[in-house]
Amino acid sequence: MNPLGELTPQTTAAYLRTLPAIRERCSRVYDLATQGKLQYFDYHPAKEVDAADFCLGIIKRDYNSDPANIQPHGRWRHLDAGTSRIEPLLAKWSSEQVDGKEKARRLIDLFLVSVLLDAGAGNLWKYTEPSTENVFNRSEGLGVASVHMFKNGFFSGVEGQPCRVDAAGLAKITAERTAAAMQVTDSNPMTGLEGRASLLFNLSKALSASPQFFGAEGRPGNIIDFLESQALPTSPPTIPLSALWTALLDGLNPIWPSRISLGGIALGDVWPCPTLAQTASGESDILVPFHKLTQWLTYSLVEIFQKVLGWNVQGLEDMTGLPEYRNGGLLVDLGVLTLKPNALSTDPKSGLPTAPPSHPAIVEWRAMTVIELDRIANLIREKLNLTPAQLSLAQVLEAATWKGGREIAKTKRPETGGPPIEIESDGTVF
Repeated sequence: MNPLGELTPQTTAAYLRTLPAIRERCSRVYDLATQGKLQYFDYHPAKEVDAADFCLGIIKRDYNSDPANIQPHGRWRHLDAGTSRIEPLLAKWSSEQVDGKEKARRLIDLFLVSVLLDAGAGNLWKYTEPSTENVFNRSEGLGVASVHMFKNGFFSGVEGQPCRVDAAGLAKITAERTAAAMQVTDSNPMTGLEGRASLLFNLSKALSASPQFFGAEGRPGNIIDFLESQALPTSPPTIPLSALWTALLDGLNPIWPSRISLGGIALGDVWPCPTLAQTASGESDILVPFHKLTQWLTYSLVEIFQKVLGWNVQGLEDMTGLPEYRNGGLLVDLGVLTLKPNALSTDPKSGLPTAPPSHPAIVEWRAMTVIELDRIANLIREKLNLTPAQLSLAQVLEAATWKGGREIAKTKRPETGGPPIEIESDGTVF
């Protein structure tokens, strides 16, 4: 029996916007993979051991095989690329007598806009940090750029309070201002610049439209007040992950481009996977949810709640690995997944297969990535004799699969360090 009651478009849409739906739908794709029934990829389960061993080598090299040395996957790492930036900010705010909750609000403000700026920037864009002259690209470059934009008041609508994000400040954002702040020029192009700026502008309207989550001023950090109202009566407070997920998915839903709607509800990062037509009993059965950026944001904010506020978060086991080009690229580069011949067109410049995020091959790839990250994480734990409580999926993503995907990409494609399949990003998905 359907746990949501009568199966209507509205109840199906509600289900596809939950965390458990991600694993459930991706598992359907994986089941077909085990039968050799994928349309675009061949699955080689024997290669999972090679992928786990490759990742183990990184964990041993960089973390001495000790989980205590591994930070969770989150935007904090990228914002600290090359040098610490968050701790100096916290120290500065402490010297200014800023209280703990306001510190957390400011970090939530920063992390939220930084994550939304984190969609793929392409192979050519670079950011040169003014204070250090260090050069960063991709996620780290976007992260470092966002810190400086935040400190300079790019997102703030309150004079004299640069370190904040609010609806009024976001309403002033244009593609031109974003390009200038991120050093985009003809010789330093960024993929999806217009989509990125539009996302931030639309965020202004979304924050204003959900005062129950973000307060009357439309500030991301005000989500603290909503979560406190949902907290379990423990000391320290215990926050249900479902409350945070609801606030982020419902509160930010208006910012995403309208791709697929069901029952009048925009689904967000949910895509048709024609492979599932083999077992589908209805049209919506081929839809696969990922909610990658919302999950990335959730992982990132949870770290603030835990480290800055000392809160507990209940329900993290529902989170999945992130189906993006680093984690997915690892699987292709190490042969766990191989693209079928002539499955995708080839980019004439790079010689690599290429497709937009909506292409069924990319949807299939992402669905397999979600399940494979679980499987590889389990293999790593078995080899280290650890439990999920001792080595979390967030730690595996940080220390092994995401870092491993980046390292193998740099080895195989040293000129760009890009993924083995190029994604035609619009600035809102990857």
